[in-house]
Amino acid sequence: MSIKIFMNGQLVDREDAKVSVFDHGFLYGDGVFEGIRVYNGKIFREKQHIDRLWDSAKTLDITIPMTKEEVIEAIYATVRANNFTDAYIRLIVTRGEGTLGLDANLCHDPLVVVIAQALSLYSADFYEKGIKIVTASTIRNPSDSINPRVKSLNYLNNIMAKIEAYYAGCEEALMLNHKGDVAECTGDNIFIVKNGKLRTPPINACILEGVTRNVVLEICQELGLEASETAFTRHDVYTADECFLTGSAAELIPVVGVDGRAIGDGKPGPITRRILSAFGDFVKKDGQR
Repeated sequence: MSIKIFMNGQLVDREDAKVSVFDHGFLYGDGVFEGIRVYNGKIFREKQHIDRLWDSAKTLDITIPMTKEEVIEAIYATVRANNFTDAYIRLIVTRGEGTLGLDANLCHDPLVVVIAQALSLYSADFYEKGIKIVTASTIRNPSDSINPRVKSLNYLNNIMAKIEAYYAGCEEALMLNHKGDVAECTGDNIFIVKNGKLRTPPINACILEGVTRNVVLEICQELGLEASETAFTRHDVYTADECFLTGSAAELIPVVGVDGRAIGDGKPGPITRRILSAFGDFVKKDGQR
């Protein structure tokens, strides 16, 4: 059965979900998106995702042609149309059709698309045994360029680093910022653990303020774990006791090696496992609210 995709007010079959070649999202990556999870029929962290979408669009001066409530209903309608209980959502807003030039004022009819699908980013084995990552030579966009806090359709910065990970035989790539500090991975935020204390790069380290990242910070507070948003370097990753990544698609994935070096004893650590278990409980609790 063909999946149903929401496009500007209508649910259409995948085969009929077509975008104009003059849409500036296609031509220039001129648009914004969100990756959202649905658990047990409920949008996880609904407000945070929708607010971030609106913030990203405002920075790019794109007017979303729907209200927040209408977008939320479109997500639920797409999930229902595909008979999903748990799903990964890709919510996209483009600037709309324009010319072959860069003038955004010549664009019209911003496009809103909702795609729902079942997703397993990593195999179950990786969650049990952890993944290995490599530091990319491609640095994260600085905030005075394309601010990483804007979740735009232009992901070439991340893609170039992901290609480096592929050729290194790793699942992910660690990206540094222009200062040489750790920023994030190509699609996930990063946490390290040292002597029982957690650290994750701050917002001004050229990162996306991840929704799952913020959930993990809440979980740490609930568990009585010390967690701080502070800058750190690869030295801190190399010498960490534990490391893990967070993201809407990946959820929480342990990292057991970086740049050929084992992290800790080369296995997912006890704090990582504790937070991973707590995250599963958190998702269930959030779905009951």
